Amino acid sequence: MREGAARVDVATPAGRDRAVDALRAIAILGVVLGHWLVTALVADGRALHTASPLQHMPWLAPISWAFQTLAVFFLVGGHVATRSLATARARGTTYGAWLAARLSRLFKPVAAVLTLWTAAAAGLLLTGAEFGTVHTLVKLALSPLWFLVVFAVLTVATPLLTRLNPLWPLAVVLHVDLIRFGLGGPSWLGWVNVAAGWLVPFTLGAAWTRGELERRRAGWTLLAGGAVATAALVAWAGYPTSMVGVPGAAVSNLNPPTLAAVTFGLAQCGLALLLRNRLRGTMRRPLAWAAVALVNLSAMTIFLWHQTALMATTATGLLAGRLPGLHTVPDDLGWVAARLVWLPVFAAVLAVCWTAFHGYEQGRRRGGGTRVVRVGRPSERGAAREVRHV
Repeated sequence: MREGAARVDVATPAGRDRAVDALRAIAILGVVLGHWLVTALVADGRALHTASPLQHMPWLAPISWAFQTLAVFFLVGGHVATRSLATARARGTTYGAWLAARLSRLFKPVAAVLTLWTAAAAGLLLTGAEFGTVHTLVKLALSPLWFLVVFAVLTVATPLLTRLNPLWPLAVVLHVDLIRFGLGGPSWLGWVNVAAGWLVPFTLGAAWTRGELERRRAGWTLLAGGAVATAALVAWAGYPTSMVGVPGAAVSNLNPPTLAAVTFGLAQCGLALLLRNRLRGTMRRPLAWAAVALVNLSAMTIFLWHQTALMATTATGLLAGRLPGLHTVPDDLGWVAARLVWLPVFAAVLAVCWTAFHGYEQGRRRGGGTRVVRVGRPSERGAAREVRHV
């Protein structure tokens, strides 16, 4: 393992900013662990319905602060997209070729997920499964796709966003929430924030590319300002404490994004920027870098299949009866302790999914992508596997 990690380390281009890949890996794994910790499928007779420990134990809301890391993913995505577009233009690559390469990498793995779950849903219905249960399973399995659609739209608009100040989309989010919550406006207006809310970290990534966030003062300003604003919104403006959706809650900070979710994302982005130097030092260790490179190589596969891994484990476990932490109501710390025990099982099932489907994320590199490692000499080719940014 150490020898293979050393070959990956040697094959990595010297000028690569490994902190970018580390932040992406942290963001992806944060989302996965967050879903595994707060998503429960409760068995009620022959039916399964979703629940969350945050429903019954709202004091656990700080868990969502640690694992709701989407803002960091959009920060890195904006940085990588704008930097990649500038590189493509310098090479003479057209916008169309650049965009096709990026969207292909983004959506190619989706076909496998849609195909499998279409067949699974049809099979379950034909064998007498309750429609409500099938709907719950399919909704959970395909829920990551909303994120890909938003990310794809922002990727398409990258040429228009390279110089956009993050304060503009932040102002849109602020006014939308003022109209919704302050003036009694229509609830559907909140869906404007699906684009505007994630534009904020994405355009922060563009500012990173322009070199405007290199000083540590920028990171501290975002971290402190975002944290203070979020605390004020939760304490005095009535926003939910949880930064993820809670079943049955009147307002969700995430669906659609609220001002509190966006200011919380600013704090996360500030922390991410402050951690860059430390991550660069850590990524000089071959084993740590090889692990991060592997996660980046399979980022979309991990993201798209982690809910399927949870549901496959839950469905298989039903053969042994109602198991604690898997099928029981998440209403006490006993459930939390049992769920922690199940996490390695979820990871093992996800590894099986990765083995079966990660090939859909690979393929020959086309214009617009970048590599974690370069193609090395013949003796290095086993380690020098190519990965393109999401």
